[in-house]
Amino acid sequence: MSSPTIVWFRDDLRLADNPALRAAIDRGEPVIALFVLDEESPGIRPHGGAARWWLHHSLASLSERMRERGATLVLRRGPAGRVVHEIAQESGAGAVVWNRRYGGPERKIDAELKTALRADGLDVTSFAGSLLHEPWTVTTGSGTHYSVFTPFWRACLALPAPRSPLPEPRTIDGFGAATASDDLDDWGLLPTRPDWAAGLRETWEPGEPAARRRLRAFLDEDLPAYDRARDEPAAGATSLLSPRLRWGELSPFTVWAESVDTEGAGGFLSEIGWREFAWHTLFHFPDLATKNLRREFDAFPWPRLKPSHLEAWQRGDTGVRLVDAGMRELWRTGFMHNRVRMVTASFLIKNLMIDWRRGEEWFWDTLVDADGASNPFNWQWVAGSGADAAPYFRIFNPELQAKKFDPQGLYVTQWTGDTLAQEPIVDLGETRKAALAAYDVVKRTPRGQE
Repeated sequence: MSSPTIVWFRDDLRLADNPALRAAIDRGEPVIALFVLDEESPGIRPHGGAARWWLHHSLASLSERMRERGATLVLRRGPAGRVVHEIAQESGAGAVVWNRRYGGPERKIDAELKTALRADGLDVTSFAGSLLHEPWTVTTGSGTHYSVFTPFWRACLALPAPRSPLPEPRTIDGFGAATASDDLDDWGLLPTRPDWAAGLRETWEPGEPAARRRLRAFLDEDLPAYDRARDEPAAGATSLLSPRLRWGELSPFTVWAESVDTEGAGGFLSEIGWREFAWHTLFHFPDLATKNLRREFDAFPWPRLKPSHLEAWQRGDTGVRLVDAGMRELWRTGFMHNRVRMVTASFLIKNLMIDWRRGEEWFWDTLVDADGASNPFNWQWVAGSGADAAPYFRIFNPELQAKKFDPQGLYVTQWTGDTLAQEPIVDLGETRKAALAAYDVVKRTPRGQE
């Protein structure tokens, strides 16, 4: 009697370069492909609205591609540790495989499940499928983790080159016995009342095939101009690969292998390095979304929240054109140009004096590429409280940023038209002074006494 292998998919919704899937196929037994929607396990952060939309469509694409190759994607909802264990018992599985996760709660779930399954006699193996280098392999000379990007990335580049991506399987021997599966539509991942996702549908096509096409188009058409135009939001020079990497429709190994020998790829690949840096930081600091990495920032004297200011920022109704253009792009498409992300975040934190965690929560709900590492990591970078952080006094003046990177107003006009006639809700100069005065409290706080 066969003992099937369970492949537990998580943030790796692809067939190509999927080490866990390849290991399952190589084991020579039928394969059960499983995805668990876990919104219940302790510490697991439920997906935001835009992420849920993407997840629905990416799972639908993966399910179709599985069927084409002879297997079925099984969907279950509930605490992942319990669900995977149940499926292993139901199917008589002999092995369970997955690609590793790096968040604190996720690692705890995986470690406990691995112990329990092995105690039941199953072969359980995890693989490196989501990062070029595992967090414990990139360390300083003294064996500690890096807190500054440049030496971190230099150390990564000094390591052996990332492995070659694995080929996509042409056939998958699916498990013949019926395994109960949820209906994807019953999960309610798509918005209905109201259906606010029209802009997402117009902008994106989730799924591995579309991800591959986007990578090819970027390398052929946009990479040559990337270093020159990447900071110009109207130039269209960015890769648009972040949601593809976030959901694992592309692996970083594939992106690296197809980019590394392309002339002018260094700047783009350093952005892959920045993603790695974020995940390595989360590995060492699991509370990245809720606690200041630099604990002296716990003393920052945030004023009482003005809900009207937060709501104006969320709606793109602050009267500051570049900020409002970015926030409207975000609401419409689930995405925002990276330069504008920095500007909108700086405006919230340092002009509206609103805690960075409020902004991180909003981006978590509205970005299609929000993940557990990059989203809080980048917010803390702007706030000055994180790893390799921008100095607090570096305040991104949105008017100067617009003149420098959108001098013809193409981006702000695209997203705001002529609707921004109102005065800014705050004075940029006065609020900058107030922010720097508040930062003086942090500077006067000795480390260890925050």
